[in-house]
Amino acid sequence: MRITQGCFSFLPDLDETQITAQVEYMLEKGWAVGIEYTADPHPRNTYWNMWGHPMFDLRDAKGVMMELDDCRKVHGDDYIRLVAFHDVRGFETVMMSFIVNRPKSEPVFHMHRTDFEGRSQKYSWEMRS
Repeated sequence: MRITQGCFSFLPDLDETQITAQVEYMLEKGWAVGIEYTADPHPRNTYWNMWGHPMFDLRDAKGVMMELDDCRKVHGDDYIRLVAFHDVRGFETVMMSFIVNRPKSEPVFHMHRTDFEGRSQKYSWEMRS
């Protein structure tokens, strides 16, 4: 099963040329680019680890791609995503994010629903390799 989070998640993986084109789009918009990684892609895990600092002053996609290559060397068996931040409102808003690296074997999530008295239902999540 394929984890589907962020933009392009239902499309085939982007190649390096396509990733570079998306980074150029982010930079043209004036957005800061960050690189994040995790071994736990659970949908409720919104806090991934940051690779370095967000690149606020960067204007060249080559810089992002170099950082992405460095992150892949260290965390090549994890999920890695690019995140674009915009600070127009005085705080950082995520404008775009997409996965650029996946492990060879992706975990599968199963939802278990338990019915009990009342209209409420209890859900639990389980991750399987």
